[in-house]
Amino acid sequence: MPRVTIVVPAFNVAATLGDTLASLKAQTFQDFEVVIIDDGSTDQTRDVAQPFLTDRRFWYISQANRGLAGARNRGITEAKGELIGFCDADDMWHPDKLRHHVKHLDKNPNVGVSYSGSQFMDAAGRPLAIKQSPRLRNVTASHILKRNPIGNGSAPVIRRAVFDDIAYVHHASQSGFFYFDETFRQSEDIECWLRIALLTDWGFEGVRGALTLYRVAGDGLSAKTDRQLASWENVMRKLRPLHPEFFARHEPAARAYQMRYLARRAISSGDSAQARDYLARAWAQSKEPLWAEPIKSLVTILAAQIAGLLKLSAAAPKPPTKAPMPK
Repeated sequence: MPRVTIVVPAFNVAATLGDTLASLKAQTFQDFEVVIIDDGSTDQTRDVAQPFLTDRRFWYISQANRGLAGARNRGITEAKGELIGFCDADDMWHPDKLRHHVKHLDKNPNVGVSYSGSQFMDAAGRPLAIKQSPRLRNVTASHILKRNPIGNGSAPVIRRAVFDDIAYVHHASQSGFFYFDETFRQSEDIECWLRIALLTDWGFEGVRGALTLYRVAGDGLSAKTDRQLASWENVMRKLRPLHPEFFARHEPAARAYQMRYLARRAISSGDSAQARDYLARAWAQSKEPLWAEPIKSLVTILAAQIAGLLKLSAAAPKPPTKAPMPK
């Protein structure tokens, strides 16, 4: 039986899947299997995966589309490893990522979720000048709610026992156990991490290094901030009854951090008015981001103001051009 199962959700990812699978095959820790869950693809995803299937550690499952959460759930159900990692089919792993996580979990039996920082890359796989360097130690549920140190779904390696502890059967589904909530098409990661933190005693802890290579799509930084906010609010509504006192204490600050995040995304998309609106709503909820992370907050405020001024300047009418004097 493999020590680790790496689940790769795949939906119309023919352009990037090959790089993802090659990065997994190149791991320095080799006691793993890779479960590719084709979630209803209509492109050449299967053809790209085919050469890797000659390696008996790689296997391919096709299913009707259930979304990212549904693909991960299927992968967890099929997994044979006692540790389960996830790598979305447009991301990659550093060659030493799995080795570091296995070592970390072996040394810390109370840690259920081991994660790393991330190096961002563009759609072509070129590194960007952006890294996520999250909090690594003494992580509590409030840290996850406010700042989500796990960062993205390709960052963690998680004990199978953690998923056993949060498994549930959804009343409207015949698909077996749920671990990620398939009713969410966004924010399914943070919902799952919060549920683990609130319902179990498993610890969250990170390892040093940007070991996850996270691809930012062309519209990834700026897409549909209103939908992102609505999805986050749905997570709050779902989980609030689990621990009302916890949410009463920490949700206002968490909402302020979320609004600041969305302001940064709005700036990236060139919508300075929306960015300023998000910031005003953030500070109305809580001033914590201002004193807890003053530099990041100040940079966001200045960027929103500068973007607004540049937009106004670009929209200002140009003075008429003088006609040339006749000779």
